[in-house]
Amino acid sequence: MIRIVIAEDQRLLRGAMASLLSLEEDLEVAGEAADGAEALELIGRLQPDVALLDIEMPLKSGLEVAETLQSAGNPAKVIILTTFARPGYFERGVKAGIQGYLLKDEPVDKLAEAIRRVMDGRREVSPELAFGSLREENPLTERERDILKLAGEGLSAGEIASGLHLSYGTVRNYISEILGKLEVKSRIEAVRLAEEKGWI
Repeated sequence: MIRIVIAEDQRLLRGAMASLLSLEEDLEVAGEAADGAEALELIGRLQPDVALLDIEMPLKSGLEVAETLQSAGNPAKVIILTTFARPGYFERGVKAGIQGYLLKDEPVDKLAEAIRRVMDGRREVSPELAFGSLREENPLTERERDILKLAGEGLSAGEIASGLHLSYGTVRNYISEILGKLEVKSRIEAVRLAEEKGWI
């Protein structure tokens, strides 16, 4: 019997998934979580074979849960469920050791089959997600990436300048260059876009 924990913040979807997977003779839904923190607690306590994690959840995303499980050495196999193909997400998931990356609207029999294949040691990726995760070329230079990462950590232009041994004016120039290249109006938007695309 393959024991599963489902983490999904939409109650109806979570309930439907749990009911349909439970109809499979070799699958048992051991627990259901409404957010990432609850998912971590359940997975730690119930030690399921497979964790089905929604990518976008309150408190902790599915990717953050996967990263925490990996660093804790938890043996549960992780399948991420998503509605969008974002390169940064896919790459981050692969780094976190996930075994599956599937669309939420896959039919349940396909999902059940994917769970079995993951238990056999294979990786499962929805074809649409595989193509959607192909990287766009990163327009940022290495120095621009460094500056944007520090901006994403909440550092001011002055703090970035002293940390990288650059002048304040040089950092300001880099930031305006980054905003122009990414076609955004603020540093926050630039960080969000670059993270989504897997550029930083």
